[in-house]
Amino acid sequence: MRASSRLASFQHAFSGWWYVIRTQRNAWIHTVLSTVVVLLGLWLRLERRDWALILLTIAVVWISEFVNTALEAVVDLASPGIHPLAKVGKDVGAAAVLIAAITAVLVGLLVLGPPLWLKLLALLAIGY
Repeated sequence: MRASSRLASFQHAFSGWWYVIRTQRNAWIHTVLSTVVVLLGLWLRLERRDWALILLTIAVVWISEFVNTALEAVVDLASPGIHPLAKVGKDVGAAAVLIAAITAVLVGLLVLGPPLWLKLLALLAIGY
């Protein structure tokens, strides 16, 4: 693969990423929450294994959002009119994002919850 075609591949990928950010409302929610979780992880000084779980979980949510957006675009192209199977395809794609998001919340609670609780208790103890 030539360097110019490799560069073009990256340009296409970032173009797709930007399309998702521009057009999908939920992508903004993912952006804000991903940023908050990363900043919280830095503040809590998470261990390497915890970072691996958090980053993998964030990636799964983003990947599911990207695949869902691609699926919706392909369904709209193939079936511009209303069709029951088009609805099924879109609903199943949305369900994948929902499952990823719910799982991310649970992982966040399991990984961030205990150290956050301890940090907050320590902060409250300083105030007294």
